[in-house]
Amino acid sequence: MELTEIWFVAIAVLWVGYFVLEGFDFGVGMLLHVMARNDAERQAMLDTIGPVWDGNEVWLITAGGATFAAFPEWYASLFSGFYVPLLLILLALIVRGVAIEYRGKRDSVTWRRWWDVGIAIGSFVPALLWGVAFANIVRGVKLDSHHDYVGTFGDLLNPYALLGGLTTLSLFVTHGAVFVALKTSGEISRRAATLALKTGGVAAVLAVIFLAWTQFHGGGVGTVVLAALAVLSFVAALGAIARGRQGWAFLLSAVAVGVAVICLFAVLYPNVLPSTVNPAYSLTLQNAAATPKTLGIMTRIAAIFLPLVVLYQSWTYWVFRHRISAG
Repeated sequence: MELTEIWFVAIAVLWVGYFVLEGFDFGVGMLLHVMARNDAERQAMLDTIGPVWDGNEVWLITAGGATFAAFPEWYASLFSGFYVPLLLILLALIVRGVAIEYRGKRDSVTWRRWWDVGIAIGSFVPALLWGVAFANIVRGVKLDSHHDYVGTFGDLLNPYALLGGLTTLSLFVTHGAVFVALKTSGEISRRAATLALKTGGVAAVLAVIFLAWTQFHGGGVGTVVLAALAVLSFVAALGAIARGRQGWAFLLSAVAVGVAVICLFAVLYPNVLPSTVNPAYSLTLQNAAATPKTLGIMTRIAAIFLPLVVLYQSWTYWVFRHRISAG
């Protein structure tokens, strides 16, 4: 395997980590006003992600940094062409982070209510727009011969991309509900499990349609198998949550989200950003990559520090593994 392929796989793994971990953060944030009946329950829901949400965002920062260093052409075309949606995602993440930190700074119902709105909006916008962005990456965008994006913001809001956004949105809501069911006790846990079954049915239908449509953008036997595995894992997660097996439900939900992301990258390979103007203008692993020397240095650094990051974050989850009650 060449270094370009190694880093393509590495970036895919980073996005898998981000969507699996940050996905339930987004879900919890979007469900604050839907599931919690009082301020104590909202605080309990936020406490489930309190020790980990900022660490989960490290996966996004690392994925962006790795793309910039390993595939600078991809990074340049992606961040210029997708400037508006990525800016909206950034602003939403800032609002969400500030809201989580500032919510408890004053003993005021009105104060907390407005910050709760910020958390919900800051979770909704990325959950929707990440799906729109990745769907456009797989589908392809209007790149000219210089790899510059020549389309408009409206071109990014095509039916396939909007379906991708709704799919990630519904998946993250369900993933978050399953996480709350796992991490809390009592009535709020039972309510979360019930909600996960309701939203999970919608998410499963959207995921089937989206992954089936995705196969027309370069899929093969392998991607069909991945898509089927993602759907089956998600259905199994719903079955587990219905039987009260929250641990298995969360694990299977995480597998479903992760495999779905892998499927998108598998369909994309060997391109990193296809051109709908002319296939010859597409960005590929070869014409978007940095020099072999750069990739070699990055590989050695990643081999040393990536395991340390994974070990530290795993330790964090272990320390804060206990259930939380609204009391």
